[in-house]
Amino acid sequence: MPDRQAGLEAFKTHYIAHRGLFDNECEYPENSLGAFARAVDAGYGIELDVQLTKDAKLVVFHDADLRRMCGEDIPLSDLTYKELRGRRLGKSDQTVPLFQDVLDVIGARVPLVTEIKSGFRLIDTCRLTHATLGHYDGTYCVESFDPRALAWFRWRHPDVLRGQLAEDFARDPATGVKPVDALLTNMVPNVVTWPDFVAFNHLHADVPALRFWREVLGCTLVAWTVKSQDELDAAKGLFDVFIFDSFIPAGSPGE
Repeated sequence: MPDRQAGLEAFKTHYIAHRGLFDNECEYPENSLGAFARAVDAGYGIELDVQLTKDAKLVVFHDADLRRMCGEDIPLSDLTYKELRGRRLGKSDQTVPLFQDVLDVIGARVPLVTEIKSGFRLIDTCRLTHATLGHYDGTYCVESFDPRALAWFRWRHPDVLRGQLAEDFARDPATGVKPVDALLTNMVPNVVTWPDFVAFNHLHADVPALRFWREVLGCTLVAWTVKSQDELDAAKGLFDVFIFDSFIPAGSPGE
């Protein structure tokens, strides 16, 4: 693991803008080309979410449906990309972008964290994500809450840096089945997927498994999602990489 950890150094020297440097009240909503351009211009790394449309186009969007960002209670996977392009994000004139278009905006200038959303055609999403990133010259890694995505990358493309997303699912249930949520909280599937980093809800940093992965196994820990300077200052005691939104971090990650 230590040799692979060296590949994460670029992420440790950048704060990572969650879904871009966004403001859902203006022309730079989350996961939009405008928000990503703002993040790059400010020198921040980027975290984003990818999933598939009905016609297997890889787009950048967080939610499973359009209710919160587009005002329509429609699953994204029920729409073709052409249909999706007819919807606007938040209060802006921007639309849901293709992953490739986002990569073109980033232009390999800052580190990229790509979250693979679980659900609709997960393995196809993994395949297309890898194929798209295969033409990208920048620094990147992939992450997912779904251990199956990490397993796919470990066995098919072990060169790609991969991370397990998690939190204390006793506080915020993932499946509603307590034994399963306990296994996910303690990241038991990691013994199979063997992630290069663990991205954990920084408000749940008291979970013992976190310190095991850092102090015993030397794994990089990523904090999500930090929403104030006070939260950032507190998270620096344990975490190595910081995903943020809703404020502008002071200083640099190493301070």
